[in-house]
Amino acid sequence: MAFKNQQHFIETLEKNGELLRIQTFVDPHLEIAEITDRMSKQPGGGKALLFENAGYNFPVLMNAYGSEKRICLALGVNQLDEIAQEIEGLFKLIASPKESIIDKLKLLPRLSEFASWMPKVKKGRGACQEVVMSTPDITKLPVITCWPKDGGPFVTLPVIHTKDPITNTRNVGMYRMQVFGPALTGMHWHKHKVSAKHFNEYKKLNKRMPVAVALGGDPVYAYSATAPLPENVDEYMLAGFLRKRKVELVKCITQPEIEVPADADFIIEGYVDPDDELIWEGPFGDHTGYYSLPDWYPRFHITAITHKKNPVYPATIVGIPPQEDAWLGKATERIFLAPIKMTLVPEIADMDMPVEGVFHNLVITKIKKDYAGQGLKVMNAMWGAGQMMFNKILVLASGEIKIQNYLTLAKEVFKNLNPATDISFSAGPMDVLDHSCSKLGFGGKMCIDGTHKFEEEMDEQFEEVKIDTSWNENLLILHFPEIKSVNISLIKNEIPCLIVGVEKNKIGHIKELHEQVCNMETLKGLKMILYVEHTVNAGDLATALWRFCNNLDPKRDFHLFKKYNENGKYIACMGLDGARKTKEYDNFQRDWPNIIVADDKTITAVDAKWDRLGIGSFIASPSLKYKDQLYGEEAAV
Repeated sequence: MAFKNQQHFIETLEKNGELLRIQTFVDPHLEIAEITDRMSKQPGGGKALLFENAGYNFPVLMNAYGSEKRICLALGVNQLDEIAQEIEGLFKLIASPKESIIDKLKLLPRLSEFASWMPKVKKGRGACQEVVMSTPDITKLPVITCWPKDGGPFVTLPVIHTKDPITNTRNVGMYRMQVFGPALTGMHWHKHKVSAKHFNEYKKLNKRMPVAVALGGDPVYAYSATAPLPENVDEYMLAGFLRKRKVELVKCITQPEIEVPADADFIIEGYVDPDDELIWEGPFGDHTGYYSLPDWYPRFHITAITHKKNPVYPATIVGIPPQEDAWLGKATERIFLAPIKMTLVPEIADMDMPVEGVFHNLVITKIKKDYAGQGLKVMNAMWGAGQMMFNKILVLASGEIKIQNYLTLAKEVFKNLNPATDISFSAGPMDVLDHSCSKLGFGGKMCIDGTHKFEEEMDEQFEEVKIDTSWNENLLILHFPEIKSVNISLIKNEIPCLIVGVEKNKIGHIKELHEQVCNMETLKGLKMILYVEHTVNAGDLATALWRFCNNLDPKRDFHLFKKYNENGKYIACMGLDGARKTKEYDNFQRDWPNIIVADDKTITAVDAKWDRLGIGSFIASPSLKYKDQLYGEEAAV
């Protein structure tokens, strides 16, 4: 369905019991984020929050997309898979042979549908331009500061519009914006992003680059801005498809080259000048659960701010998962499954991106396997497919299992796994937010091929040994003082994988420890050991996996143990170092970021006003769980 505007969406959320209004004053500096963090980590994502008293003229909407029900409401469906099924149907219709004139005529109504999704530029002003600030001042908007070590307040849900100066092709993306003054923000677009490419074209032309930022409007705009569309595909065509109505656009007042949604709540117009010096932007508590550290980014000069009457300022927070962005990611996972399957990797049956993998770090894919080496074929295809190039760990499975059942998945994958032959390593582009890479934006990748194997893929020398499920974790803790915690829950379920929390104290420590552990007779049959930071409780599986995935560069951090017996057969166990990397013990030269937690002052302030918020029973700060995992007080360790 198409929402008339953001207010219509808010009303819909409220009618469906998905919105809580907060009339008590809540400070946009840290407090709004802290309350939202508590709510978003509730089972099912809690409720959307409308802060009606933030000390500004505009209320603040948070966690609007933060549950399966709310993201489905935003996209106008009962289930996310409905969108994938519709896309798949369209693909099949277009691709099917048209042998007769009747077949071709049957296609015409669907082709008219395509036309109805294309955005339309209308004359005059839109509702988003009902009020024009006499002097543009972004500090009059309730821009939130999310985390204590953030560089300042950030616009966190901006729908950013740019155009290619040569082709005039529009791009709509979402990049955070740090506020530096009334008419100045940063523009945090990474080098892989389309808007960054547009900026480079303006550099060549030595021209200012017009930019416009939309906030609010139909919720599909924010989702479409995050969607991994191919270059030169208009995000507003996707928005039109999702809302089943074309998006109406209007020209900006001071940047008329750019068109923006007429129903948006706020429009921030301006430009980026290639001749400007870059600005030192950050830190920022990011979706990885770690701070992204400061770096140089373009300056965005604001030339106008317009808004509708009675607008609502939309924002989001990111941090230690789960957060609201997990549901935006889930929508992308389901919606783009069909295009990937039908255009790039037809073997794919299903795909899942666990929240602990923060989108790009961990992707699980089930394939229909028909021949030897097919898993490697899928691996190469996926790592070459758009934003999938940022994927770090790819797990492949086959058969009738449901990959969202992680216990069943793990049993199947490890049953089929030879650690010496079924784990492939590569290197390539990585998300610039991946702090584990030795070089910015470039690092290692790993594919764990847990599909059933054909004879050609098997190594007859590999000896499958059944893991002993009876041993106690104290065996390791007493034997190795550097081991602080052990998770044997997988072993108890006959999955030959161990998670170990280790305090490194020397160069090559994990490699040495891995060999010693694997040589223990009681652990014969282990296929994989995941090593995590000693501050992490390895028994907390979700936290341990989140930290492990973030801190691992697979190609650099693997240690394969292989031991032959007198019969010429071998056992094998893969060790993966997902602990923090340092200059001292790992020769790691980049700064390492801290994890994100709220400060004590903010936690205490929110605790004190909780009963006045009117949003239900007290929820303790999730940050309390992670305080002991911090290294010092700064964003960089």
